[in-house]
Amino acid sequence: MDQMDTARILYLSLLLGAIAFYYVIANRRNLGQMLRHAVLWALIFIGVIAAYGMWGDIRQTVSPQQSVFSNGARIELPRAPDGHYYATALVNGTPIRFVVDTGATGVVLRKADAEAAGIDLESLAFLKEAMTANGPVRIASVRTQNFGFEGAELSRFRVDVNEGQMSQSLMGMSYLQTFKRIEIADGKLVLVR
Repeated sequence: MDQMDTARILYLSLLLGAIAFYYVIANRRNLGQMLRHAVLWALIFIGVIAAYGMWGDIRQTVSPQQSVFSNGARIELPRAPDGHYYATALVNGTPIRFVVDTGATGVVLRKADAEAAGIDLESLAFLKEAMTANGPVRIASVRTQNFGFEGAELSRFRVDVNEGQMSQSLMGMSYLQTFKRIEIADGKLVLVR
């Protein structure tokens, strides 16, 4: 701490002391009530500082988020209230939200997500057919520049674009099998490389 910082702290302390002294003198008849209010405000101030310092832990407890550790060596996905696991992965550098689907063979993008990732829908040829729970749909395969969790993207990864309507893009086994271990425990889907 240099002399300038010391001088500022001293100045602010003197200013705060003068304000506190004036407040005590002005309210000397109600000293007990004033002390209760001062203690209450001090507790509120300390509580706000503590909540701000622990916000990351509080947020993770109240609303768990996807966590990526060691540049994608370990990914933890919390179970959503609807029972599914959702992941946000980068497609050509664009974050796209996926539902993790171990029953899907590959990664399937909705048209809107493919377009957001910079894939030209007009140039795609929907020549392949995939079977879904709702019957057959036409798909077009494309190689992305990169795909995966931030810090651990795979280059030239093949994804399919669905010609029909989908409520959510799917992260299927073609990507999940790039991990050494997949486990579900304690309300989390954990992917380990």
